[in-house]
Amino acid sequence: QVQLVESGGGSVQAGGSLRLSCVASGFTYSTYSMGWFRQAPGKEREGVAALRSGGATTYADSVKGRFTISRDNAENTLYLQMNNLKPEDTAMYYCAGVNITYYPPPLAPNFYNNWGRGTQVTVSS
Repeated sequence: QVQLVESGGGSVQAGGSLRLSCVASGFTYSTYSMGWFRQAPGKEREGVAALRSGGATTYADSVKGRFTISRDNAENTLYLQMNNLKPEDTAMYYCAGVNITYYPPPLAPNFYNNWGRGTQVTVSS
């Protein structure tokens, strides 16, 4: 079955960096649209970055210029490089995928039907 497993979260100070990874299995990863999402306590889940097969990307305004989404199809892995982290980036981060090629790749969570369990990112000031 489809499985997505995130890793790489942790606690950092403001201005620091983290790289999240999401290993995919059970489906033809290279044809999927993939995305990173986050959810802070008491808030709705929001899209952070998305990437479709072919390389087109979409970023939330709040992370543009700081976060970079990428994928390694040979390793079935999705990445999120996060630089210049801010306390407001603190959240549980999830990766998700869908077997539809959207353009542009969407940030709305309801477009995605396969989800990982998340990895926690905490940024202190």
